Amino acid sequence: MNALRIVTRSKNGQWVNEVESAPELSRSYSSRDEAIEEGEALAAERGAKHVVEDSEPTGTITDGGAPEDDVAVVGEKPSTGAGTDTTDENGFPLENPSG
Repeated sequence: MNALRIVTRSKNGQWVNEVESAPELSRSYSSRDEAIEEGEALAAERGAKHVVEDSEPTGTITDGGAPEDDVAVVGEKPSTGAGTDTTDENGFPLENPSG
């Protein structure tokens, strides 16, 4: 079975080769160059078209959070307005008052 096309793209901070008609052949890579090289080889082997979708590099692997999500800063406390503090101003746990 021939794949229609193999797409190399950035996905959550990694580079992936997605095989349209055979998802079990899809793989991820830590570098763009490695993904492109492997994508071209796989496309040649299967007689498929290889497409590279360029994107801006982020430099980090992400968890897929939304771009508008706030990034937590170490030592910063969220302002929830409810409950009692369980950490001090440095983020260290307070003594357990319940025992």
